[in-house]
Amino acid sequence: MEVTEGWRKSSRSQGSEHCVEVRYVGETILIRDSKYLRDSANDPALQPIIAVAATDWPAFLGIAAGRSIVRPRELPSVERLSDGTVTVRDAEGVTLTYTAAEWHAFTAGVLAGEFDAA
Repeated sequence: MEVTEGWRKSSRSQGSEHCVEVRYVGETILIRDSKYLRDSANDPALQPIIAVAATDWPAFLGIAAGRSIVRPRELPSVERLSDGTVTVRDAEGVTLTYTAAEWHAFTAGVLAGEFDAA
């Protein structure tokens, strides 16, 4: 797993500038899309970030990796589109969209246990 300023990405994302990034902050896990910061027109202070309670993180990882289809209401939704694109959306409407390659690298890291603990 690669760590940059507290943000982690799957070791399977190496060589890619675009990925799912995760950061552990106390009892919360934050998720963002690295593509947002690659566009100089985007304001870093406005970057969309989804928060998941640490107690709900294992359930979210199960859903993300396709190991579970039951999503408790408080967890962000994970929608897989026919072209492989994946959209993660929280209850407030914050939305992150990943390419098939980005999501595959993330879920490969999930299945390898890279995001199991802070």
